[in-house]
Amino acid sequence: MGNALENLQEHFRKIHRLTHLAAMGQWDQAAMMPPGGNQARSEALAELAVIIHREKTHSHVGEWLDEADSDAADADSKASLREMRRVWQQATVIPEALVQAKSLAGSACEHAWRTQRKENDWQGFAVNLEAVVKLSREEAQIRAESMNCSPYDALLDLYEPGMSIAELDRIFADVKSWLPSLIQTVCEQQKQDAVLTPKGPFAIEKQAALGRKIMTLLGFDFDHGRLDVSVHPFCGGVPEDVRITTRYNEDDFTQALMGIIHETGHARYEQNRPAAMLGLPVSESRSMGIHESQSLFFEMQLGRSPAFLSLIAPWIVESLALGDDPALELDNLCRIYDRVSPGFIRVDADEVTYPAHIILRYEIERDLVEGRIEVADIPALWDEKMQASLGLNTQGNYRDGCMQDIHWTDGSFGYFPSYTLGAMVAAQLFSALRKEQPDVDAQIRAGNLQGIFDWLRNGIWQQGSRLETDALIQSATGETLNPAYFRQHLEQRYLKGA
Repeated sequence: MGNALENLQEHFRKIHRLTHLAAMGQWDQAAMMPPGGNQARSEALAELAVIIHREKTHSHVGEWLDEADSDAADADSKASLREMRRVWQQATVIPEALVQAKSLAGSACEHAWRTQRKENDWQGFAVNLEAVVKLSREEAQIRAESMNCSPYDALLDLYEPGMSIAELDRIFADVKSWLPSLIQTVCEQQKQDAVLTPKGPFAIEKQAALGRKIMTLLGFDFDHGRLDVSVHPFCGGVPEDVRITTRYNEDDFTQALMGIIHETGHARYEQNRPAAMLGLPVSESRSMGIHESQSLFFEMQLGRSPAFLSLIAPWIVESLALGDDPALELDNLCRIYDRVSPGFIRVDADEVTYPAHIILRYEIERDLVEGRIEVADIPALWDEKMQASLGLNTQGNYRDGCMQDIHWTDGSFGYFPSYTLGAMVAAQLFSALRKEQPDVDAQIRAGNLQGIFDWLRNGIWQQGSRLETDALIQSATGETLNPAYFRQHLEQRYLKGA
């Protein structure tokens, strides 16, 4: 046995190895597993979740944490100890039985959702969701009492440490004050633009090959990861073996391509976390918002930029054997990827309307966890908010309304705000990068992306959770989160004459 800090490090690396197995089981469940395996897989993952929880709450961990302060001599060790204590505190307040019950309820709800969504079966889905919400409220109340905060704030802290309802309400109220008029103005301006649609069909194997080629350009390490297909695109696995997925449409290659670029942003972050600290909480991403900032940096700031599209346009033509299709000329490609059009589906939403989807979900899940509304109230509230923000009617259309997302099926309440917080951080990061590297557009057009990746590696990826969120953003950009950069980005890209 070593000293207390060394014992903690070995113990948390053991937890990481168990988490590795859980991550692969979850990836396979979403991407490869035959439907008949779900019950057994759900039980296995629930059992593993209990084992991991048991290791996090082991009696020795608390004792070692009390002893380890004197062993943490430098800033990295102190940060590592802080993050281990945070994980331990989050775990010890939750009973083992609740961990198991929540895992089982989440697996059952998510598996049934795959069929129920297709069938527009809100009544069937609501029964399962009510079970998940009941357990999530129980968890939220326990955490809230431990942290002396509101139930939703307690769940939010799992994804966005230091964030609160009060701060989110302030940020989102500002967005709501200018976003509707921006959407309206951009849509009016774009009515004058003729957008050509690329002519398919686009063979899935060719789309996948193009995706892998662009992943290589973006630095994805295929020795430590792979690309697959799932109903809901995601990035999973572990830093040593990152699994990303997308979904293909033979009639439209554009969504899958940007989905791959988006998930590659997540993957590059994972593959470049500080190697010496892997397996320890301090090596992990600081928050889901910071993680999302990397995927949106890749997709929105880099991937949809005219400079990047000019780089990959010839690859698209060559890879998909499209010949001289005028729809793939650069100007039209830019119009395809800059098109703003209010739609029902969040994952297909353009960059301008996307925040409206997130704010809607945040307001519903906040009030659901806080007990101000019930599951039965969700469809009417969803429709009301969609009508108000995007002018769309979802009455009776549950599959394209309140049943479209996977997040609530496993009780991931508090997650949704991370998407728009990530978009704000991504805009702020790219603005800071542009100040340091004024020729960044020329670098992109030339296919020289290493300077961008080095900047992200130093500022974000290699930092892990050494710094808390505000300090991390301040270190990378020179100031804490400033949503003005996001508004500025949207206006400059989408408003003519801006």
